[in-house]
Amino acid sequence: MNRPDRRSSNRGRPRVANSRQATARGAAPRGAASTPEVGGDVAVVSRRGADRLRGGHPWVFRSDVERVPALPAGVVRVEAANGMPLGWALWSPKSEISLRRLEVKADVVIDDAWWYESLRVAIARRAPLAAQANAYRLVHGEGDGLPSLVVDQYGESLVVQLLSAGVDAWTDTIVRSLRELTGCTGILARNDPAARDREGLPREVKLLYGDVPRTVEVLEHGVRYLAAPWDGQKTGAFLDQRENRVLIGSLARGKALDCFAYHGSFALHLAKNAEHVRALDVSAPALARVHEHAARNGLRNIEPVEGDAFELLRAWHREGRLFDTIVVDPPAFAKTRGALDGALRGYKDINLQAMKLLAPGGLLFTASCSFHLSRGMFFEMLSEAVADSGRRFALRAITGQPLDHPELMNVPETGYLKGALLEAMG
Repeated sequence: MNRPDRRSSNRGRPRVANSRQATARGAAPRGAASTPEVGGDVAVVSRRGADRLRGGHPWVFRSDVERVPALPAGVVRVEAANGMPLGWALWSPKSEISLRRLEVKADVVIDDAWWYESLRVAIARRAPLAAQANAYRLVHGEGDGLPSLVVDQYGESLVVQLLSAGVDAWTDTIVRSLRELTGCTGILARNDPAARDREGLPREVKLLYGDVPRTVEVLEHGVRYLAAPWDGQKTGAFLDQRENRVLIGSLARGKALDCFAYHGSFALHLAKNAEHVRALDVSAPALARVHEHAARNGLRNIEPVEGDAFELLRAWHREGRLFDTIVVDPPAFAKTRGALDGALRGYKDINLQAMKLLAPGGLLFTASCSFHLSRGMFFEMLSEAVADSGRRFALRAITGQPLDHPELMNVPETGYLKGALLEAMG
């Protein structure tokens, strides 16, 4: 259906598009070293903050806000100390990340039409994915120029995360735009991440529109599995590994092992070409879902195995077992920078054990979803594991984030997933 052009040519300050923006969410923050000036609808940032914005990074921290807006959480104008306009940003009074820039142009109006058009552009970028899957990310926060907003599609349902006070103030507008753009039957807010604590917002799982079922069948490159929007990991499933599952699944052969299998998304793809797949996880409920997914796909060659991956891989090595295809996709070991040293030891250990179990000519796909573990650290860790294994491994592929999880070159916080496909040369 054709729609009129929703873009606005009005100039000036952003119009309040819904009543929630008129509700104050707390007093303006106080700087550690000095008290910023308060007043108006403008946030004035320091030279360091201005340089950060000019360099393309959307965040300005509290310490770089020299004058805080008198407005509640929402959208404010941003200026440098010399009065130079720096666009419009989401304003979070209680957050360490006080400003998240939405728009560079100072004469653009941030209103319902702006949100509609920005969401339309992000959603249109995902159009190629619809041919192979019915679940993918529609909005990846800063990666799509919509900071702190996540929107995932599961069939006819949407799951959103509003991770800052600034974007939370526009909930009604965002929901209304998503309904018009997607024709979804329900929108669920998975507003349960810890990030909302830092914004002074409640953690909650809340239905915003229509109906969202407890489970949704995902169709992904011919494989079917159930996502759990209300209580599953992340927003219901691990959508970011979709292409990596297809990659290793297409190359799988012989005896395969999926470590940290969770609900078996990798195992299901491996089973299409491997003779036998062991899906290893420490959680019995997760493995029950693996069994259910195998039956849903008519697969009889997946064996759920309950146990600790570190312990079992060592035991299997002592027994002399070998696998032709192995996937190591652990949870984020480094959830904070302070946990990085221990995480590196864990990543190296599990990859070393996997390398010892790989048959000559076998393939290992390994990944990390820890943001604090950089690509350089990841590959240095793998190199050390290879050296300790005493074997030769060839690098067959380096993988990152898929189309629906864009990683901006100058905004490192948009990227976290990195992977490698290795081949045992002997």
